[in-house]
Amino acid sequence: MSPRWEPDPDIRRGRTVVHSLHAHMVFTPKYRRNVFTDEMLHRCEAIMIEVCDNFGAVLVEFNGEHDHVHLLVHYPPKVALSVLANSLKCVSARLVRKEFGPHVRRYLWGGRFWSPSYFAASCGGAPLSIIKEYIDSQKRPD
Repeated sequence: MSPRWEPDPDIRRGRTVVHSLHAHMVFTPKYRRNVFTDEMLHRCEAIMIEVCDNFGAVLVEFNGEHDHVHLLVHYPPKVALSVLANSLKCVSARLVRKEFGPHVRRYLWGGRFWSPSYFAASCGGAPLSIIKEYIDSQKRPD
């Protein structure tokens, strides 16, 4: 690395890639029930930190309310976001149901915990308008 560069923790390096990929994700429980307690959210965060670690990703931020959770994940390019989301939801659902079974059963029935859908948005870096302007300003060869 050049001595002129300041290390940036948001820029990760692999053998053949330099990347900074962040995703904002939102998961809701089935039927958007108000199932979460503070204790459940703390446990859910711990579970999701471990799952992210297994994928080589980092859970940068986590929070939630009674009926949904928000995650900010810094992930490597080899990880498909849909696979990461599926694993986060599967592992957390299994463990939360196991550890908080009586509470969860008051709100959710059947074998489901999370809604099958989720929200994911890429984030970080410059706004799209700045990136478009930068790409447009490139000098094409004649």
